[in-house]
Amino acid sequence: MTLIIIALAFYNKMYVLLFLFMQNTYLELILWLAFFTLVLFFLPIKGSFKLSAEKSNSRFNERNTMFSRNEIATDADLQQDYYKDFPEHDALDKEWLIKPGLLDEKASLYSALSFKAADATFDTIGRLKPFAEGEVNVEKEEISSIQLSSFLEKWSKKLGAVSIGFCEMQDYHFYSVRGRGDVYGKKVDRTYKNGIVFTVEMEEEFLSMGPAGPSIMESAQRYLSSGTIAVQMAEFIRKMGYEARAHIDGNYELIAPLVARDAGLGELGRMGLLITPKLGPRVRLAVITTNAPIIPTVRKPDYSVHHFCNLCKKCATICPSNAIPKTPIAEIDGVQRWKINHEKCYSYWCTVGTDCGRCMSVCPYAHKSNALHNFVRWGIRNNIFFRRLAVVMDDIIYGKKPKPAKVPQWML
Repeated sequence: MTLIIIALAFYNKMYVLLFLFMQNTYLELILWLAFFTLVLFFLPIKGSFKLSAEKSNSRFNERNTMFSRNEIATDADLQQDYYKDFPEHDALDKEWLIKPGLLDEKASLYSALSFKAADATFDTIGRLKPFAEGEVNVEKEEISSIQLSSFLEKWSKKLGAVSIGFCEMQDYHFYSVRGRGDVYGKKVDRTYKNGIVFTVEMEEEFLSMGPAGPSIMESAQRYLSSGTIAVQMAEFIRKMGYEARAHIDGNYELIAPLVARDAGLGELGRMGLLITPKLGPRVRLAVITTNAPIIPTVRKPDYSVHHFCNLCKKCATICPSNAIPKTPIAEIDGVQRWKINHEKCYSYWCTVGTDCGRCMSVCPYAHKSNALHNFVRWGIRNNIFFRRLAVVMDDIIYGKKPKPAKVPQWML
């Protein structure tokens, strides 16, 4: 409403000036067109784009993830069992298994400083694994769901989280079978009713250098940041007398982006990652499952994300491995979504030695939080015509295929 009033005031003022100095039908027509264009792009016209199917009736087997398939590469017995169950992956995996691998010294982008730093960070995350679960205090503290939810929200942000949400856990949130480490092949039982999920920010500066080493340094660091918060909060909940398990990098029993979406933290975009309102995909996630009393966040679906991703395709255009589809969103296994080619993506990772991050860094949603970018995000969310304009303007300002930022001298 405020924008309309400003536009009308602007029109009236300009119309009077033009009328006084030059009564010209063409100028009046141009002014009318400019006025209606302004109104067209800024009125809350969200459009009718919606998803008809978002929730799956099945659970995903973690053994099918690329990380799991990589872990069994040195175990002939596990490989034999896996490819017996999933023969369609055998030939595909033979192509990337001959590549150097993540953080390998033979990778094409190997850099001792950034690769060793990232490796040290991932090792540190691994040391958190024993603390994901623990003993529960037998003396339960009586606390209301309102009070506990409020405390967790405020405390998580003090610890470094950007956003946090709560939801009731669903079957499709969980893996059906584990696929990593000493729990490989173990069935996942849904034991906890509630989920707590939060995001931490990935710094744009480091991410923009991808696929060079600094991008995986940043990725590892934010997995560590989110993991530390999750382990700390899960321990707190157990001390309060309630069961809780932290789900962190390398030790998930669930699919974190699905939990985050249902907790109202964002939507799943073309690249298959969570697109958050303020930072786009430039976040890392961690989850805590618990039986503690919390109030589920009311999710308000934002289908403008899916419509914008349908229009944009920037992540697909920039993807070095062509793993991200350029096709419109479609129904796959009963769910409307995009599906990336995991083998192509992981093969590229194993070639360069990093987890790339190019799709995240070029996403228009991922630009720094400032007045201009926040305004653009507002326009994309609220106006169907603005979305088309935003795609064009992002290409003009940042380039259709932006080049990676240079790695600073101290990291070489």
